[in-house]
Amino acid sequence: MLLSKHLAKHFNDVYFGGNWTSVNFKDVLADVRWQQAITPVAHLNTIADLTFHTNYYVQPVLRVLQGGDLIASDELSFDTPEIHSERDWSTLIGRVFEEAEQLSIKIEQLDEALLFQDFTAAKYGSYYRNLAGVIEHCHYHLGQIVLIKKILTGQ
Repeated sequence: MLLSKHLAKHFNDVYFGGNWTSVNFKDVLADVRWQQAITPVAHLNTIADLTFHTNYYVQPVLRVLQGGDLIASDELSFDTPEIHSERDWSTLIGRVFEEAEQLSIKIEQLDEALLFQDFTAAKYGSYYRNLAGVIEHCHYHLGQIVLIKKILTGQ
């Protein structure tokens, strides 16, 4: 199996299941209601903020793999849209899963040689580094979401 297919599977699994940790965004967020998603716990980010933030870094990578420019700013990565209803929360979640699915497909289609080339510029490192980084970032924040959810539900 090509490395690009392995990376695509690893990325897909953190969103939709089947990974080594047996934890994924789809299952964890399935029963989170909008009120829980925006409820602060101590000084932690909310579930909504972490969900948006994680996807914020998926979007620019997807855009690049679709042939677009790299456009992102760390300063905007927590600019979560306001959530005032289940519909707002569902809209955010729907976009997150749609873009995750699209990125998984794009990663799988990558030419193996491209993985070791610069990701838009040398200062960002290789495509591989950026894709592996996005996967690590997803796992990191998914763990935070799981812990916050446990606190909110009293588990």
